[in-house]
Amino acid sequence: MMRIILLGPPGSGKGTQASLLEEKLGVPKIATGDLFRDAVRRRTPLGLKVKEIMERGELVSDGLTGQLIKEKITQPECHGGYILDGFPRNLNQVKYLEMIDSSRLEVVIDLDVEEEEIIQRLSARRVCPQCQAVYNIILKPPKKDNKCDNCQADLITRDDDRPEVIRKRLQVYRRETQPLIDYYQKKGNYKRIKGTRSVEEVFKEIWEWLSPYLANSGLRAGK
Repeated sequence: MMRIILLGPPGSGKGTQASLLEEKLGVPKIATGDLFRDAVRRRTPLGLKVKEIMERGELVSDGLTGQLIKEKITQPECHGGYILDGFPRNLNQVKYLEMIDSSRLEVVIDLDVEEEEIIQRLSARRVCPQCQAVYNIILKPPKKDNKCDNCQADLITRDDDRPEVIRKRLQVYRRETQPLIDYYQKKGNYKRIKGTRSVEEVFKEIWEWLSPYLANSGLRAGK
């Protein structure tokens, strides 16, 4: 069965496309941020370690991230395939993933969005500090100016959604991810797709490119 890896800088639309693939294929989407939050919420041994690291404002290590990924992809729900959003992020994580799940058919989709477009997208994002609802003042504005539709709390801009911080995040992303792109291009399982079009147009191209692989993987739409 298939493993689909979605690459792309913050704000490129990876999460949206991963959710569409999850719905279409009936296999789980796995995002590292979701794994971190779930492990912390469940207070697992790994989750308690993650909580301590996050509270110190530090990045979760490759080793700990890999353990969480392994814990997830070995669950029965992932046996038929899965979609990775935000993992792997460097060559160490690539090697670990291939070690723990070596026999699976793998494809890599890279959503390409220019830096200024990403800055515009992310700097327009607003978050509710109470219920965590997410808005975009350009694409998905709240019904009332700067008020959450659900709980009426004042919306906030996250510190990491400020333009100067976004630029630094993009620099780190490019530095970490370029070796992955080179690696997957050599493997021949890599596809770069322009991510600045509508969600529907991007998904259409992803689906068209995936179709031959799906025919060989045993996965079917809606399975």
